[in-house]
Amino acid sequence: MIFFDVTKSAAAGHHSGLVRVSARLRDELGAGVTPVNWESWNRTAEKTDWFLTAELFSEAERPGFWEFIKNPPCRLAAIFHDAIPLKLPRVTWPQSVARQAEYMKMLARFDRVFAVSKASWRDLVEFWRWQRAGPRAQVETILLGADFDGAPRVTDRSGAGPARLLCVGILEPRKNQSFLLEVCAELWREGLAFELHFTGRINPHFGRPVAAKIRSLRRTFPGLHFHAAADDRTLAGLYASATASVFPTLAEGCGLPLLESLWRGVPCVCSDLPVLRENADGGGCLAVAANDAATWKAALRAVLTDAGLTRKLRAEAGKRPLPRWADTAAALRAVLAE
Repeated sequence: MIFFDVTKSAAAGHHSGLVRVSARLRDELGAGVTPVNWESWNRTAEKTDWFLTAELFSEAERPGFWEFIKNPPCRLAAIFHDAIPLKLPRVTWPQSVARQAEYMKMLARFDRVFAVSKASWRDLVEFWRWQRAGPRAQVETILLGADFDGAPRVTDRSGAGPARLLCVGILEPRKNQSFLLEVCAELWREGLAFELHFTGRINPHFGRPVAAKIRSLRRTFPGLHFHAAADDRTLAGLYASATASVFPTLAEGCGLPLLESLWRGVPCVCSDLPVLRENADGGGCLAVAANDAATWKAALRAVLTDAGLTRKLRAEAGKRPLPRWADTAAALRAVLAE
C-alpha cells in the first residue's frame, strides 16, 4: 500500500508546479494508492507500506512530523524539487525560506528520495554533506512527465497565425518576466509585430511590481496580454496558438514549462541554465544566456521571423521522446516494489 500525501495539494486553489506534480502522480499511480492528509491520517500502516509525498513540510506546519520520521510506521519516500529558497532567499516566499533547511534535513531521514533533476540531486546531496546529516535515504533522479493535462501529444503543428510568444509561470523576480518585458519592448519599438502572452498567478510577496509593469506597458504595446487565472483548457489554447514559448527563469528545480511546451509541439527559448539544459539539449529549444539582453533579443527575433528555424525546432520537438506521467508513476512503483 502507498499512502499518498495530499495535505496541501488537495486543498490548493491554484495550478502551481508543485500542485500539478502531486495531482498527476496521484492520477497515474492509480489503484493501490490511498490519499492521506497529515491532519486527519491516523498513521496506521504496515512496515512494508510506503508514505509517499511530493509536498514541502516542516515541524511548524505539521506538528509531530519529526517524531513520525524518526519512528515511522512504514517506509518513507519523497519527491525533492529544489533548494531555491536557500540559494535565492531574497526573491523566495518567506515561508519557503524559513522551512527549507529543516525540510531538507527531514528528507535525510527518509528511505528513498527522488530528485526531479540532476541539478536538484546535487543540491540535496551537497546540503547533506555540508550539514553532516548522515542520511539514511537513498537518493536518485526521476523524470517528470511532459503531458501536463493528460492531453495527447502534438507533433505536427503548422505554426499558422500571427507570431505569438507564451510565457508560463508565477509572476515573480525568479521567473524573470521583467527582463523579458524589457527585451520585447525593444523589439516592439523597432517595429516587430508579435504578441506576448503571460499566464500565471501573482506572487503576493514579490509579484506585484511585475504585474504593474505589464499593465503599464500594455498601454503602449497592445500585443501584450496577461491571463491571470488560466485553467488547463485556456492554457492548452494558448499553447496551440504560440509560435514559441519563452522561459527566462533564473533558477528551477526541473523546468516543467519547457517539457510541457515541447509536448505541445511548441519550441522553447529558455535560459541557458544547467538544470534546463538537461531537457533542452534534446532538441526543440534555444538556450540563451540568462539576463543577456542582446542575445535574448536576437533569439526572439529569430524565432518570430525565421520560418525555417521555427519549422526545424518544431520538427525536433515532435521527434524526440518525452517522458509521460505514466512513465514517472511506473518508475516510482518499480522502486517502491523492491
